[in-house]
Amino acid sequence: MGPAIFKKQEPQIEEEVASSCILQQSRRTSSLRTIANILDNGGVCGIPTDTVYALAASCKHPEAINRIYSIKERPSEKPICICISNLDQLRVISPPFSPLLWRFMDLVYPGGISCIVQKGEWLKKLGVGPAYERVGTNDSIMIRVPDHTVTAHLTDMTGPLAITSANPSGESDSTHHDMVITRLSDKLDAVLCDGFSNELVGSTVVNCTKIDEGTIKILREGCVPTTKIMQLFERAKNTQGDL
Repeated sequence: MGPAIFKKQEPQIEEEVASSCILQQSRRTSSLRTIANILDNGGVCGIPTDTVYALAASCKHPEAINRIYSIKERPSEKPICICISNLDQLRVISPPFSPLLWRFMDLVYPGGISCIVQKGEWLKKLGVGPAYERVGTNDSIMIRVPDHTVTAHLTDMTGPLAITSANPSGESDSTHHDMVITRLSDKLDAVLCDGFSNELVGSTVVNCTKIDEGTIKILREGCVPTTKIMQLFERAKNTQGDL
C-alpha cells in the first residue's frame, strides 16, 4: 500500500449569498488576485485578519470607504484605521517617529494590536493620499499590521487598505466567513472565505500619540491583554539604541 495522501480541505461555504457578491477561497492565489482587483476598482470586500473578519476598501478610493460607513451603519464620528502588510512599508517613507515608537512597534507588529500615532504628510507617501481625510481623525491615525499570511499578501497587492470589523455597527464581531455572508453579502462586492477566525474579539487599541512623554493608553482591550502590552512597552523603554 502506498503512502496516504491527505488533501487539505478548503473553507466550506454554507450560507446563502447575494448573487452580486463574489465568494473566493483564501488558499488560492488566484482568489487573492480577484479580491485585489475588486478593491483596486473601488469595491468593498469582507476579508480575514489575524483577529476577526474585516471590511476592506482601498485607500485609493475614498468613496469605497464611505460605502463601508453605509454598509455597517457606522457613526461618521468613529474613525477607520489603515492596514499595511509590514513595518518596512513605513520605514521606506521615513515618517517622523521617535526611536521609542519604532522600538515599540517592532515589538508589537505584526499582531493583534492597533497603534494610534500622529497623522502627517508621510501618509501620502505611504499611498493613503486620496483617503487622507477619510481615515483616522484630524490629527491621528490607527495602524494595523496583521499577523496573517493571507491579509499580508493581499495588502502587498493592493497597498494600504482602510479596514474595520465586518459586522453591523453595535453587533458582535464576525468570526467566520459565513457570518459575513449572512449579515452583509447583499451590500458587499466580495468575501474572501478563510473559515473560522483566529480570535473571537478584535485587536487591542493602543494610543501612542504621547509615547515620547513616557506614556501609552489602552483604549480597548482586545485579543492581546493589557498586561502584555505594558510589558512590551517597558521592554521598548529599556532597550537602548536607535533603529
